[in-house]
Amino acid sequence: MQHSILDRIYIAFLAILIVSFGVLIVFTSFMTRRSLVSEKTETLQNEAALIASQTVVGYVSGRYDKPTLEYLFQYYASALDADVWYLDEYGRVVATSQEAPSDQNNAEKQRIGNIPYNIYQLDPEYEVNKDHSQTGNFYGLYKNDMISVNVPVHLDQLNLFGEVVSTEQRGALILHATVSQINELMRNIYSIVLIPCLVIIVIAFVFLAVVSKKVLTPVKKLSVVAQEYSKGNLEVRTEVHSNDEIGQLAESMEYMADELAKLEDYRRDFVSNISHDFRSPLTSIKGYIEAMKDGTIPPEKQGRYLDIVLNETQRLTKLTQGLLDLNNLESYGPYVKMTAFDIIEVINKTLNTFEIKCIEKGVAIYLNNHADETMVMADKTKIQQVIYNLIDNALKFTPEGKRIFVTVTDKEKDDKLHISIRDEGMGMDEETQKKIFIRFYKGDSSRGKDKTGSGIGLAITKEIIKAHHEVITVNSKVDEGTEFVFTLSKASSVAGK
Repeated sequence: MQHSILDRIYIAFLAILIVSFGVLIVFTSFMTRRSLVSEKTETLQNEAALIASQTVVGYVSGRYDKPTLEYLFQYYASALDADVWYLDEYGRVVATSQEAPSDQNNAEKQRIGNIPYNIYQLDPEYEVNKDHSQTGNFYGLYKNDMISVNVPVHLDQLNLFGEVVSTEQRGALILHATVSQINELMRNIYSIVLIPCLVIIVIAFVFLAVVSKKVLTPVKKLSVVAQEYSKGNLEVRTEVHSNDEIGQLAESMEYMADELAKLEDYRRDFVSNISHDFRSPLTSIKGYIEAMKDGTIPPEKQGRYLDIVLNETQRLTKLTQGLLDLNNLESYGPYVKMTAFDIIEVINKTLNTFEIKCIEKGVAIYLNNHADETMVMADKTKIQQVIYNLIDNALKFTPEGKRIFVTVTDKEKDDKLHISIRDEGMGMDEETQKKIFIRFYKGDSSRGKDKTGSGIGLAITKEIIKAHHEVITVNSKVDEGTEFVFTLSKASSVAGK
Protein backbone atom coordinates (compact mmCIF):
# COMPACT_ATOMS: atom_id res chain seq x y z
CA MET A 1 0.00 0.00 0.00
CA GLN A 2 1.44 3.34 -1.05
CA HIS A 3 1.32 6.13 1.50
CA SER A 4 0.99 9.75 0.47
CA ILE A 5 3.22 12.52 1.76
CA LEU A 6 0.37 13.67 4.00
CA ASP A 7 0.15 10.22 5.62
CA ARG A 8 3.88 10.23 6.28
CA ILE A 9 3.70 13.73 7.73
CA TYR A 10 0.85 12.70 10.02
CA ILE A 11 2.68 9.59 11.21
CA ALA A 12 5.95 11.46 11.76
CA PHE A 13 4.16 14.32 13.51
CA LEU A 14 2.22 11.92 15.75
CA ALA A 15 5.41 10.06 16.64
CA ILE A 16 7.18 13.32 17.48
CA LEU A 17 4.30 14.48 19.67
CA ILE A 18 4.02 11.16 21.50
CA VAL A 19 7.76 10.95 22.13
CA SER A 20 7.97 14.62 23.14
CA PHE A 21 5.01 14.46 25.53
CA GLY A 22 6.19 11.07 26.84
CA VAL A 23 9.63 12.44 27.66
CA LEU A 24 8.07 15.55 29.18
CA ILE A 25 5.65 13.55 31.36
CA VAL A 26 8.34 11.10 32.51
CA PHE A 27 10.78 13.88 33.35
CA THR A 28 8.11 15.98 35.07
CA SER A 29 6.85 12.97 37.02
CA PHE A 30 10.33 12.01 38.14
CA MET A 31 11.17 15.52 39.29
CA THR A 32 7.77 16.03 40.94
CA ARG A 33 7.90 12.71 42.78
CA ARG A 34 11.44 13.36 43.95
CA SER A 35 10.42 16.80 45.17
CA LEU A 36 7.37 15.42 47.00
CA VAL A 37 9.37 12.62 48.61
CA SER A 38 12.05 15.10 49.66
CA GLU A 39 9.44 17.41 51.15
CA LYS A 40 7.68 14.51 52.92
CA THR A 41 11.00 13.26 54.29
CA GLU A 42 11.91 16.68 55.65
CA THR A 43 8.48 16.97 57.30
CA LEU A 44 8.84 13.53 58.91
CA GLN A 45 12.31 14.41 60.19
CA ASN A 46 10.97 17.55 61.83
CA GLU A 47 8.05 15.65 63.36
CA ALA A 48 10.35 12.86 64.57
CA ALA A 49 12.66 15.38 66.21
CA LEU A 50 9.67 17.03 67.91
CA ILE A 51 8.28 13.68 69.16
CA ALA A 52 11.72 12.65 70.37
CA SER A 53 12.22 15.86 72.36
CA GLN A 54 8.70 16.00 73.81
CA THR A 55 7.80 12.36 74.36
CA VAL A 56 10.74 9.94 74.20
CA VAL A 57 12.94 12.13 76.37
CA GLY A 58 10.14 12.10 78.98
CA TYR A 59 10.11 8.30 78.93
CA VAL A 60 13.90 8.08 79.11
CA SER A 61 13.99 10.54 82.01
CA GLY A 62 11.28 8.57 83.86
CA ARG A 63 8.31 10.91 83.49
CA TYR A 64 6.36 8.42 81.32
CA ASP A 65 6.02 4.71 81.62
CA LYS A 66 5.98 2.39 78.60
CA PRO A 67 2.16 2.12 78.24
CA THR A 68 1.90 5.91 78.27
CA LEU A 69 4.67 6.11 75.65
CA GLU A 70 2.90 3.62 73.41
CA TYR A 71 -0.39 5.48 73.87
CA LEU A 72 1.29 8.74 72.80
CA PHE A 73 2.90 6.92 69.86
CA GLN A 74 -0.54 5.74 68.74
CA TYR A 75 -1.83 9.30 68.91
CA TYR A 76 1.03 10.60 66.79
CA ALA A 77 0.67 7.68 64.39
CA SER A 78 -3.00 8.49 63.87
CA ALA A 79 -2.29 12.19 63.36
CA LEU A 80 0.64 11.65 60.97
CA ASP A 81 -0.64 8.45 59.29
CA ALA A 82 2.68 6.88 60.18
CA ASP A 83 4.18 4.12 62.34
CA VAL A 84 6.34 5.23 65.28
CA TRP A 85 9.17 3.14 66.74
CA TYR A 86 11.52 3.82 69.56
CA LEU A 87 14.88 2.02 69.64
CA ASP A 88 17.26 2.05 72.54
CA GLU A 89 20.97 2.67 72.10
CA TYR A 90 21.47 -1.08 71.46
CA GLY A 91 18.95 -1.21 68.57
CA ARG A 92 16.24 -2.98 70.56
CA VAL A 93 12.64 -2.04 69.68
CA VAL A 94 11.37 -0.62 72.98
CA ALA A 95 7.95 0.69 71.97
CA THR A 96 5.89 1.13 68.78
CA SER A 97 2.61 2.65 67.77
CA GLN A 98 1.37 -0.79 66.66
CA GLU A 99 -0.32 -3.20 68.98
CA ALA A 100 1.19 -6.60 69.75
CA PRO A 101 1.45 -8.84 66.67
CA SER A 102 -1.12 -11.27 68.01
CA ASP A 103 -3.72 -8.53 68.28
CA GLN A 104 -3.00 -6.76 64.96
CA ASN A 105 -6.04 -6.20 62.75
CA ASN A 106 -6.30 -7.28 59.14
CA ALA A 107 -5.41 -3.88 57.70
CA GLU A 108 -2.18 -3.76 59.66
CA LYS A 109 -1.32 -7.33 58.69
CA GLN A 110 -1.62 -6.33 55.07
CA ARG A 111 0.58 -3.31 55.70
CA ILE A 112 3.38 -4.72 57.90
CA GLY A 113 4.86 -8.02 58.90
CA ASN A 114 6.17 -8.98 62.35
CA ILE A 115 8.18 -6.20 64.01
CA PRO A 116 11.69 -7.44 64.84
CA TYR A 117 13.01 -7.58 68.41
CA ASN A 118 16.19 -5.74 67.37
CA ILE A 119 16.79 -3.49 64.38
CA TYR A 120 20.08 -5.26 63.68
CA GLN A 121 18.07 -8.33 62.77
CA LEU A 122 17.06 -6.44 59.64
CA ASP A 123 20.40 -4.77 58.95
CA PRO A 124 23.51 -5.51 61.02
CA GLU A 125 25.03 -2.23 59.82
CA TYR A 126 22.03 -0.08 60.64
CA GLU A 127 23.13 3.32 62.06
CA VAL A 128 20.98 4.10 65.09
CA ASN A 129 22.87 7.17 66.20
CA LYS A 130 22.75 9.11 62.91
CA ASP A 131 20.08 11.07 61.04
CA HIS A 132 19.15 9.26 57.82
CA SER A 133 16.18 8.28 55.70
CA GLN A 134 15.22 5.73 53.08
CA THR A 135 12.34 4.95 50.74
CA GLY A 136 11.14 1.42 50.18
CA ASN A 137 9.63 -1.51 52.03
CA PHE A 138 12.15 -1.15 54.90
CA TYR A 139 14.08 -4.39 54.44
CA GLY A 140 10.97 -6.28 53.26
CA LEU A 141 9.05 -5.57 56.44
CA TYR A 142 6.29 -3.57 54.72
CA LYS A 143 4.10 -4.73 51.87
CA ASN A 144 4.16 -1.26 50.19
CA ASP A 145 6.75 1.47 49.80
CA MET A 146 7.27 3.67 52.85
CA ILE A 147 9.35 6.72 53.75
CA SER A 148 11.38 5.86 56.87
CA VAL A 149 13.36 8.46 58.83
CA ASN A 150 15.73 7.79 61.75
CA VAL A 151 16.27 10.61 64.30
CA PRO A 152 18.64 10.05 67.29
CA VAL A 153 17.28 10.71 70.82
CA HIS A 154 19.53 12.90 73.01
CA LEU A 155 19.18 13.31 76.78
CA ASP A 156 20.75 16.55 78.07
CA GLN A 157 22.25 16.71 81.59
CA LEU A 158 21.72 20.14 83.25
CA ASN A 159 23.48 21.80 86.18
CA LEU A 160 21.88 23.88 88.94
CA PHE A 161 21.80 26.88 86.67
CA GLY A 162 19.90 25.07 83.89
CA GLU A 163 22.90 24.87 81.64
CA VAL A 164 23.58 21.76 79.51
CA VAL A 165 26.52 19.96 81.00
CA SER A 166 26.53 16.87 78.77
CA THR A 167 24.43 15.07 76.19
CA GLU A 168 23.76 11.36 76.34
CA GLN A 169 22.77 9.23 73.32
CA ARG A 170 19.62 7.25 74.23
CA GLY A 171 18.63 5.44 71.06
CA ALA A 172 16.56 6.71 68.11
CA LEU A 173 13.03 7.39 66.95
CA ILE A 174 11.88 5.95 63.60
CA LEU A 175 8.86 7.16 61.66
CA HIS A 176 7.45 5.05 58.79
CA ALA A 177 5.03 7.03 56.58
CA THR A 178 3.21 5.58 53.59
CA VAL A 179 3.71 7.08 50.12
CA SER A 180 0.11 6.38 49.17
CA GLN A 181 -0.70 10.08 49.34
CA ILE A 182 2.18 10.85 46.99
CA ASN A 183 1.02 8.11 44.62
CA GLU A 184 -2.50 9.49 44.67
CA LEU A 185 -1.18 12.97 44.00
CA MET A 186 0.92 11.68 41.10
CA ARG A 187 -2.15 9.98 39.60
CA ASN A 188 -4.01 13.27 39.82
CA ILE A 189 -1.10 15.03 38.12
CA TYR A 190 -1.12 12.43 35.33
CA SER A 191 -4.83 12.97 34.72
CA ILE A 192 -4.39 16.74 34.75
CA VAL A 193 -1.46 16.63 32.31
CA LEU A 194 -2.90 13.96 30.00
CA ILE A 195 -6.06 15.87 29.05
CA PRO A 196 -4.20 19.04 27.90
CA CYS A 197 -1.76 16.85 25.96
CA LEU A 198 -4.61 15.16 24.11
CA VAL A 199 -6.22 18.54 23.39
CA ILE A 200 -2.91 19.89 22.08
CA ILE A 201 -2.47 16.85 19.82
CA VAL A 202 -5.98 17.29 18.37
CA ILE A 203 -5.45 21.02 17.78
CA ALA A 204 -2.03 20.35 16.26
CA PHE A 205 -3.47 17.78 13.86
CA VAL A 206 -6.23 20.16 12.77
CA PHE A 207 -3.67 22.88 12.16
CA LEU A 208 -1.41 20.39 10.35
CA ALA A 209 -4.29 19.32 8.11
CA VAL A 210 -4.99 22.93 7.12
CA VAL A 211 -1.33 23.73 6.46
CA SER A 212 -0.71 20.44 4.63
CA LYS A 213 -3.66 21.06 2.34
CA LYS A 214 -2.29 24.46 1.39
CA VAL A 215 1.15 22.99 0.76
CA LEU A 216 0.22 19.70 -0.90
CA THR A 217 -2.43 21.11 -3.24
CA PRO A 218 0.12 23.06 -5.32
CA VAL A 219 2.55 20.14 -5.06
CA LYS A 220 -0.07 17.83 -6.60
CA LYS A 221 -0.61 20.40 -9.37
CA LEU A 222 3.12 20.48 -10.03
CA SER A 223 3.18 16.67 -10.15
CA VAL A 224 0.39 16.63 -12.76
CA VAL A 225 2.15 19.30 -14.81
CA ALA A 226 5.45 17.38 -14.60
CA GLN A 227 3.69 14.29 -15.98
CA GLU A 228 2.35 16.37 -18.86
CA TYR A 229 5.85 17.69 -19.54
CA SER A 230 7.17 14.12 -19.60
CA LYS A 231 4.57 13.32 -22.30
CA GLY A 232 5.81 16.23 -24.41
CA ASN A 233 2.95 18.61 -23.64
CA LEU A 234 5.04 21.70 -22.83
CA GLU A 235 2.17 24.17 -23.16
CA VAL A 236 0.63 23.28 -19.76
CA ARG A 237 0.99 25.94 -17.05
CA THR A 238 1.24 25.20 -13.34
CA GLU A 239 -1.21 27.95 -12.29
CA VAL A 240 0.71 28.22 -9.01
CA HIS A 241 1.52 31.78 -8.02
CA SER A 242 2.95 32.21 -4.53
CA ASN A 243 5.89 34.03 -3.02
CA ASP A 244 7.54 30.97 -1.49
CA GLU A 245 9.62 27.93 -2.45
CA ILE A 246 6.63 26.25 -4.14
CA GLY A 247 6.07 29.35 -6.27
CA GLN A 248 9.76 29.43 -7.19
CA LEU A 249 9.61 25.76 -8.14
CA ALA A 250 6.57 26.44 -10.33
CA GLU A 251 8.36 29.29 -12.07
CA SER A 252 11.41 27.09 -12.60
CA MET A 253 9.28 24.33 -14.10
CA GLU A 254 7.57 26.74 -16.49
CA TYR A 255 10.94 28.23 -17.44
CA MET A 256 12.28 24.71 -18.03
CA ALA A 257 9.27 23.93 -20.24
CA ASP A 258 9.88 27.08 -22.28
CA GLU A 259 13.55 26.19 -22.69
CA LEU A 260 12.66 22.63 -23.69
CA ALA A 261 10.22 24.00 -26.25
CA LYS A 262 12.99 26.23 -27.62
CA LEU A 263 15.34 23.26 -27.63
CA GLU A 264 12.81 21.23 -29.57
CA ASP A 265 12.51 24.05 -32.11
CA TYR A 266 16.28 24.20 -32.32
CA ARG A 267 16.44 20.43 -32.82
CA ARG A 268 14.00 20.62 -35.71
CA ASP A 269 15.92 23.53 -37.23
CA PHE A 270 19.17 21.66 -36.75
CA VAL A 271 17.88 18.57 -38.53
CA SER A 272 16.45 20.73 -41.30
CA ASN A 273 19.66 22.73 -41.73
CA ILE A 274 22.04 19.79 -41.64
CA SER A 275 19.80 17.89 -44.05
CA HIS A 276 19.83 20.83 -46.44
CA ASP A 277 23.60 21.34 -46.13
CA PHE A 278 24.25 17.70 -46.98
CA ARG A 279 21.42 17.22 -49.50
CA SER A 280 22.28 20.19 -51.72
CA PRO A 281 25.84 19.16 -52.65
CA LEU A 282 24.87 15.48 -52.83
CA THR A 283 22.04 16.34 -55.22
CA SER A 284 24.43 18.36 -57.38
CA ILE A 285 27.02 15.58 -57.41
CA LYS A 286 24.40 12.97 -58.24
CA GLY A 287 22.91 15.09 -61.03
CA TYR A 288 26.22 15.88 -62.71
CA ILE A 289 27.46 12.28 -62.53
CA GLU A 290 24.20 10.92 -64.00
CA ALA A 291 24.36 13.55 -66.75
CA MET A 292 27.90 12.54 -67.63
CA LYS A 293 27.00 8.86 -67.50
CA ASP A 294 23.97 9.08 -69.81
CA GLY A 295 25.78 11.42 -72.23
CA THR A 296 23.79 14.58 -71.47
CA ILE A 297 27.13 16.26 -70.72
CA PRO A 298 29.51 15.56 -73.63
CA PRO A 299 33.05 14.33 -72.88
CA GLU A 300 34.65 17.63 -73.90
CA LYS A 301 32.69 19.46 -71.15
CA GLN A 302 33.02 16.85 -68.43
CA GLY A 303 36.22 18.41 -67.03
CA ARG A 304 34.36 21.60 -66.07
CA TYR A 305 31.59 19.69 -64.33
CA LEU A 306 34.06 17.38 -62.63
CA ASP A 307 35.59 20.52 -61.06
CA ILE A 308 32.12 21.45 -59.79
CA VAL A 309 31.70 17.93 -58.36
CA LEU A 310 35.13 18.23 -56.72
CA ASN A 311 34.18 21.57 -55.17
CA GLU A 312 30.98 20.06 -53.78
CA THR A 313 32.89 17.13 -52.29
CA GLN A 314 35.35 19.57 -50.73
CA ARG A 315 32.41 21.48 -49.29
CA LEU A 316 31.04 18.25 -47.78
CA THR A 317 34.47 17.42 -46.39
CA LYS A 318 34.78 20.88 -44.86
CA LEU A 319 31.30 20.63 -43.35
CA THR A 320 32.00 17.17 -41.88
CA GLN A 321 35.34 18.31 -40.47
CA GLY A 322 33.68 21.38 -38.99
CA LEU A 323 31.12 19.17 -37.25
CA LEU A 324 33.87 16.96 -35.82
CA ASP A 325 35.90 19.97 -34.68
CA LEU A 326 32.90 21.59 -33.01
CA ASN A 327 31.93 18.37 -31.27
CA ASN A 328 35.46 17.96 -29.93
CA LEU A 329 35.54 21.59 -28.80
CA GLU A 330 32.29 21.26 -26.85
CA SER A 331 33.10 17.81 -25.44
CA TYR A 332 36.70 18.20 -24.39
CA GLY A 333 37.50 21.87 -24.93
CA PRO A 334 40.12 22.98 -27.44
CA TYR A 335 43.79 22.50 -26.67
CA VAL A 336 45.35 25.95 -26.69
CA LYS A 337 49.10 26.54 -26.98
CA MET A 338 49.71 29.92 -25.39
CA THR A 339 52.42 32.06 -26.96
CA ALA A 340 53.14 35.76 -27.18
CA PHE A 341 52.59 37.29 -30.64
CA ASP A 342 51.65 40.55 -32.37
CA ILE A 343 47.93 40.60 -33.08
CA ILE A 344 48.36 43.22 -35.81
CA GLU A 345 50.67 40.89 -37.70
CA VAL A 346 48.11 38.07 -37.54
CA ILE A 347 45.30 40.40 -38.68
CA ASN A 348 47.35 41.61 -41.67
CA LYS A 349 48.13 38.04 -42.77
CA THR A 350 44.46 37.13 -42.49
CA LEU A 351 43.36 40.19 -44.47
CA ASN A 352 45.72 39.24 -47.28
CA THR A 353 43.82 35.98 -47.80
CA PHE A 354 40.63 37.97 -48.50
CA GLU A 355 42.17 40.38 -51.02
CA ILE A 356 40.83 38.68 -54.15
CA LYS A 357 37.35 38.11 -52.62
CA CYS A 358 37.14 41.77 -51.63
CA ILE A 359 38.12 42.90 -55.14
CA GLU A 360 35.58 40.56 -56.75
CA LYS A 361 32.78 41.71 -54.44
CA GLY A 362 33.75 45.38 -54.34
CA VAL A 363 34.11 45.57 -50.55
CA ALA A 364 36.91 47.49 -48.80
CA ILE A 365 38.48 46.36 -45.50
CA TYR A 366 40.18 48.88 -43.18
CA LEU A 367 42.47 48.13 -40.24
CA ASN A 368 42.51 50.67 -37.39
CA ASN A 369 45.01 50.27 -34.57
CA HIS A 370 44.36 52.40 -31.48
CA ALA A 371 46.56 50.38 -29.12
CA ASP A 372 50.10 51.24 -28.08
CA GLU A 373 50.88 47.65 -27.17
CA THR A 374 49.67 44.90 -29.51
CA MET A 375 51.46 41.84 -28.10
CA VAL A 376 48.96 39.30 -26.77
CA MET A 377 49.20 35.91 -25.03
CA ALA A 378 47.05 33.34 -26.85
CA ASP A 379 47.05 30.43 -29.28
CA LYS A 380 48.19 32.08 -32.50
CA THR A 381 46.71 29.51 -34.90
CA LYS A 382 43.30 29.42 -33.26
CA ILE A 383 43.05 33.21 -32.91
CA GLN A 384 43.85 33.49 -36.62
CA GLN A 385 40.98 31.05 -37.23
CA VAL A 386 38.69 33.31 -35.13
CA ILE A 387 39.66 36.42 -37.12
CA TYR A 388 39.24 34.51 -40.41
CA ASN A 389 35.75 33.28 -39.44
CA LEU A 390 34.57 36.75 -38.36
CA ILE A 391 35.91 38.51 -41.48
CA ASP A 392 34.54 35.75 -43.74
CA ASN A 393 31.14 36.11 -42.06
CA ALA A 394 31.22 39.92 -42.45
CA LEU A 395 32.18 39.65 -46.13
CA LYS A 396 29.28 37.28 -46.88
CA PHE A 397 26.67 39.74 -45.66
CA THR A 398 28.24 43.02 -46.78
CA PRO A 399 26.87 44.29 -50.14
CA GLU A 400 28.98 45.78 -52.91
CA GLY A 401 30.37 49.25 -52.23
CA LYS A 402 30.23 48.88 -48.43
CA ARG A 403 33.11 48.61 -45.94
CA ILE A 404 34.44 46.36 -43.21
CA PHE A 405 36.42 47.78 -40.27
CA VAL A 406 38.86 45.80 -38.15
CA THR A 407 39.73 47.83 -35.05
CA VAL A 408 42.14 47.12 -32.21
CA THR A 409 41.69 49.21 -29.05
CA ASP A 410 43.51 49.30 -25.75
CA LYS A 411 41.80 49.76 -22.39
CA GLU A 412 44.13 50.46 -19.49
CA LYS A 413 41.91 49.22 -16.68
CA ASP A 414 41.42 45.60 -17.78
CA ASP A 415 44.88 44.89 -19.36
CA LYS A 416 43.21 43.50 -22.47
CA LEU A 417 43.03 44.26 -26.17
CA HIS A 418 39.59 44.56 -27.74
CA ILE A 419 39.42 43.37 -31.37
CA SER A 420 36.36 44.54 -33.31
CA ILE A 421 35.16 43.37 -36.76
CA ARG A 422 32.37 45.67 -37.94
CA ASP A 423 30.58 45.60 -41.30
CA GLU A 424 28.03 47.78 -43.05
CA GLY A 425 25.87 44.88 -44.08
CA MET A 426 22.23 43.94 -43.54
CA GLY A 427 22.48 43.57 -39.74
CA MET A 428 20.44 41.33 -37.46
CA ASP A 429 17.43 41.65 -35.21
CA GLU A 430 17.65 40.92 -31.45
CA GLU A 431 16.30 37.38 -31.74
CA THR A 432 18.94 36.49 -34.33
CA GLN A 433 21.69 37.96 -32.13
CA LYS A 434 20.66 35.63 -29.30
CA LYS A 435 21.02 32.57 -31.54
CA ILE A 436 23.93 33.58 -33.77
CA PHE A 437 26.45 31.39 -31.92
CA ILE A 438 24.26 28.26 -32.08
CA ARG A 439 25.58 25.65 -34.48
CA PHE A 440 23.86 25.56 -37.87
CA TYR A 441 21.79 28.62 -37.05
CA LYS A 442 21.39 31.10 -39.89
CA GLY A 443 19.56 34.36 -39.51
CA ASP A 444 18.00 34.23 -42.96
CA SER A 445 15.44 31.46 -42.86
CA SER A 446 15.22 31.29 -46.62
CA ARG A 447 18.98 30.57 -46.75
CA GLY A 448 19.15 32.49 -49.96
CA LYS A 449 21.64 35.06 -48.72
CA ASP A 450 24.29 32.57 -47.55
CA LYS A 451 24.45 29.57 -49.81
CA THR A 452 28.05 28.55 -48.99
CA GLY A 453 28.11 28.89 -45.21
CA SER A 454 27.80 25.85 -42.98
CA GLY A 455 26.45 27.70 -39.95
CA ILE A 456 29.13 26.38 -37.57
CA GLY A 457 31.89 28.98 -38.04
CA LEU A 458 30.61 31.31 -35.31
CA ALA A 459 29.96 28.36 -32.97
CA ILE A 460 33.60 27.28 -33.35
CA THR A 461 34.69 30.90 -32.84
CA LYS A 462 32.87 31.18 -29.52
CA GLU A 463 34.31 27.88 -28.26
CA ILE A 464 37.86 29.03 -29.05
CA ILE A 465 37.36 32.36 -27.28
CA LYS A 466 35.82 30.58 -24.30
CA ALA A 467 38.84 28.24 -24.13
CA HIS A 468 41.04 31.36 -23.75
CA HIS A 469 38.80 32.49 -20.85
CA GLU A 470 37.88 35.56 -22.87
CA VAL A 471 34.54 36.93 -24.08
CA ILE A 472 32.99 37.65 -27.44
CA THR A 473 29.92 39.85 -27.98
CA VAL A 474 27.77 40.89 -30.91
CA ASN A 475 25.98 44.18 -31.54
CA SER A 476 23.86 44.69 -34.59
CA LYS A 477 21.05 46.74 -36.08
CA VAL A 478 18.97 45.80 -39.07
CA ASP A 479 20.17 47.52 -42.30
CA GLU A 480 23.01 49.22 -40.40
CA GLY A 481 25.55 46.44 -39.93
CA THR A 482 26.99 44.08 -37.35
CA GLU A 483 29.95 44.29 -34.98
CA PHE A 484 31.69 41.37 -33.26
CA VAL A 485 34.08 42.21 -30.42
CA PHE A 486 36.33 39.77 -28.57
CA THR A 487 39.06 40.28 -25.98
CA LEU A 488 42.61 38.99 -25.59
CA SER A 489 44.98 39.37 -22.67
CA LYS A 490 48.10 41.48 -23.21
CA ALA A 491 51.35 39.56 -23.09
CA SER A 492 52.82 42.04 -20.59
CA SER A 493 49.92 41.61 -18.13
CA VAL A 494 50.20 37.78 -18.26
CA ALA A 495 53.97 37.90 -17.76
CA GLY A 496 53.55 40.24 -14.80
CA LYS A 497 51.26 37.86 -12.89
